[in-house]
Amino acid sequence: MRLKFYELADAVDAQNNFEKFPNIELSGIEFDSRKIKVGDIFLPLKGERDGHDFIETAFENGAVVTLSEVEIENHPYILVEDCLAAFQKLAAFYIEKTQVEVVAVTGSNGKTTTKDMIDSVLSTTYKTYKTQGNYNNEIGLPYTILHMPDDTEKLVLEMGQDHMGDIHLLSDIAKPKIAVITLIGESHIEFFGSREKIAQGKMQIADGMHQGILVAPADKIINKFLPNDQEVVRFGPNEDIYIDNLVEHKDYLEFEVNFLDTKLIVPLPGKFNATNAMLAAYVGKVLGVKEHDIRSGLENIQLTKNRTEWLVASNGADILSDVYNANPTAMRLILETFQAIPENTDGAKAVVLADMKELGEESSKYHEQMITAIDPDKIDRLYLYGQEMEALVEYAKDIFPKGHLKFYRKDDEVDELDELINDVSNDLKANDQILLKGSNSMNLSKVVEKLL
Repeated sequence: MRLKFYELADAVDAQNNFEKFPNIELSGIEFDSRKIKVGDIFLPLKGERDGHDFIETAFENGAVVTLSEVEIENHPYILVEDCLAAFQKLAAFYIEKTQVEVVAVTGSNGKTTTKDMIDSVLSTTYKTYKTQGNYNNEIGLPYTILHMPDDTEKLVLEMGQDHMGDIHLLSDIAKPKIAVITLIGESHIEFFGSREKIAQGKMQIADGMHQGILVAPADKIINKFLPNDQEVVRFGPNEDIYIDNLVEHKDYLEFEVNFLDTKLIVPLPGKFNATNAMLAAYVGKVLGVKEHDIRSGLENIQLTKNRTEWLVASNGADILSDVYNANPTAMRLILETFQAIPENTDGAKAVVLADMKELGEESSKYHEQMITAIDPDKIDRLYLYGQEMEALVEYAKDIFPKGHLKFYRKDDEVDELDELINDVSNDLKANDQILLKGSNSMNLSKVVEKLL
């Protein structure tokens, strides 16, 4: 980041007399005083601790100015009413100052993978930067903007939502040229009340656009929320863009799309990842990436950690790990993918499913309904973990032989994660295949770590 002191003050509507401070060049911004480097702005946010308590430490570490909601002495500062709001204003200003082109991605499932794919495609042709990890909220998105390298040409931003209005705010900050919605599912339905409300929230990704392109699924639930002032491209069978001749392999996909002449190969399992790759390819085409570079970008994709990936256990068994998050749509898709893969010779198939969080009052129903996605003829052992998964046990015990279904409690009194880890580790043989899927807070990553 390259910014003058006066630009900072003007961008955040400084309420104090800042003209007495020198108009020095600022090089970065941090809300963790331990990460401050010489030339940085300090951002004192209020969380478990009040960041204002660390202003002195920030200056000791090299800060040259701080934002502040109170007047301070002995250091250059910019007085603002709300430090977080000022941070967001600064990010919006910086987007306008740099004129970087923004591609925004949201969706109930697949947004991080699609973001990574878009970045991989665009980076074959442009200087790109993307949301790091899961920095996709009201703090993470402006942080990403203000930390992009100075030579960035295309910025790929992931946008998440927990409540209505979250994505409106993020879109208003980022002003995307292209916005992509991967899927409307049930994530955070506890806070929205219905899938229609989730769709309404996701569609706010277009609110900050000016003469842009919105790429959205052919899902009727979004039709009444489509913007009238943007170009809208729909994807799905017989829509504006679609997949053709898809062939699924254990750890890669090959397919064609209607807007390119070349076949695409993606080193990931699951036909849902073919859709994500198609979206990335389309963004690349719109932004002038050549077909052979689109293909190369997808073949060499580097995913954010803990997304869907094949791993090899220490004993040689195959692990399909998808333990970062979970919702009913995502769980069904990964079960479909796993069950369609032929078993290894002399091997068995095992599945570990843990609770899906933030599904609200109908959580038990969503967990029960997973029984329709489970084929006992294709799964040899089923491990269920968590308070919500207990609802599925009552149905699964009717279709699995005794000893092939195991349940592990996790509630306020008991957590049987260690028992799950031990049983899975002992049961898994060298020729087996195992799928693990659950919300991040269920800590299935610990099972994966043990197997590795």
